[in-house]
Amino acid sequence: MGSIFLPIIIAVFIFLSGVRIIRPTSRGLIERFGKYHRFAEPGFHWIIPWVEVIYIVNVTEQMVNADTQEIITNDNLNAKVDAQVYFKIKPDEESVKSSQYHVYNYQVQIVNLARTTLRNIIGTMTLKSANSERGRINTDLHQILGRETESWGLEIVRTELKEIDPPKDVQETMNKVVKAENEKIAAIDFATATETAADGQKRAEIKKAEGIKQARILQAEGEAEAIRLVNEAAEKYFVGNAQLLRRLEAVEKSLSQNTKVVVPINSELVNVIGELAGIVPVKK
Repeated sequence: MGSIFLPIIIAVFIFLSGVRIIRPTSRGLIERFGKYHRFAEPGFHWIIPWVEVIYIVNVTEQMVNADTQEIITNDNLNAKVDAQVYFKIKPDEESVKSSQYHVYNYQVQIVNLARTTLRNIIGTMTLKSANSERGRINTDLHQILGRETESWGLEIVRTELKEIDPPKDVQETMNKVVKAENEKIAAIDFATATETAADGQKRAEIKKAEGIKQARILQAEGEAEAIRLVNEAAEKYFVGNAQLLRRLEAVEKSLSQNTKVVVPINSELVNVIGELAGIVPVKK
């Protein structure tokens, strides 16, 4: 009986020894006698024990930190620079093969390539421009790394420049310059606000003076119109009555001095006196 079960046990052991499960986050490269044989997608796989070997490759996004280094800028200042690179191996067969067969250690290679690229980029810039153009540095670093690692089966997802720190004395000087610029801007803003307020007050005073002037003009025009109306009324109603009054006064004076008045025949005395005074005679 023992001789019957022994081959079965050996067969089960060999079968279990060759079982491999690949997760969705990985891909596999199966080699037979040291030579690439086939590509392993996520799922169940069986390899021949001691004949075939499977290498599991992670295809999720990874991050490497380009260690801090001192870089001399174009204006001969030292700056401590640090960056991070995010990448992943493309999940297709050729890319996974390239990541294992075209580069010895892609993580170490990416770090060294990123450090060298940063020195080349920042070395052509002044310290001030490097600090103000971080987006450009990230873009250039991303493009260069993507182009250089294309044959490695990698995809550079993004790069992030963590810091650009100048020497301590340079940093203090830069802080003073920034503070002076901020104070200058604040002073200009205050002067502009004061000037604006003064202009507003000036315009308000001008409007007020124009209003008083216009009111006085209207008042004078009203008074002139009133005088004109009074004069017209006087001319219309008073001048004639004054003339009549003067005639009556002349008649009265004449009569008081016993002046002789010739009365026509068949005329009434009242009408004669009225004609002397300029009054229309009474009709019979």
